Amino acid sequence: MAASERNALTGHHFADQCFSNRRGFLKASASLAAGFSALCGTLVLPETTQASDSDLNILGPKPGYAPQVGTLVSMLTWMREANGVITASKGLTKADLDYLIDPNANTIGALMLHLAATETYYQFNTFEGKKWDTWPDSVKQQWDPAMDLGDAGRKTIKGHDRDYYLNILQETRVKSLAEFRKRDDAWLMAIDKDCPWGPTNNYCKWFHVCEHEAQHCAPPL
Repeated sequence: MAASERNALTGHHFADQCFSNRRGFLKASASLAAGFSALCGTLVLPETTQASDSDLNILGPKPGYAPQVGTLVSMLTWMREANGVITASKGLTKADLDYLIDPNANTIGALMLHLAATETYYQFNTFEGKKWDTWPDSVKQQWDPAMDLGDAGRKTIKGHDRDYYLNILQETRVKSLAEFRKRDDAWLMAIDKDCPWGPTNNYCKWFHVCEHEAQHCAPPL
């Protein structure tokens, strides 16, 4: 993202180009998630329909998670491991990750860290119930350059190899998965009426984390 999703979510302005273009899509996603919830609520899901940890290409409930939380986890995992940043960055050197196609662009390394920053901020918002941008200054100092990108990202995010970024992404995801295991489907469907894009739920927020990776993994990343 070329602008701050953090500032966008304060409600002042949806400066994030991709984010603003998807506002209607995200609203529709919330409605779709609610409809899916109602449908699944009428179904009895046999144990054999659960996707195991090795069934990457099977989306659906996963052992250790509530049914719909597990389905979300299967989507996040499929995006990351089959079609996301791991595949898109394969073989890239430190020079590749630091390359700027023009002075106003973002490096691939910065965009990789941006994915971790986005997930971290949604962790604060959905797991800890913090309103957007109310996390401690120490957190902002660590993550805002990656979240906001632009000049701050270009100045501070460079000089690292691919493993550096993948390790941070993995650490961030491990925390998310641990928190998902503690949550039930009612939490996933809980509505946040104060979200700047309008009423939404945790399902839609985390679906945004998923499709956000897809958007940034389009060329060049």
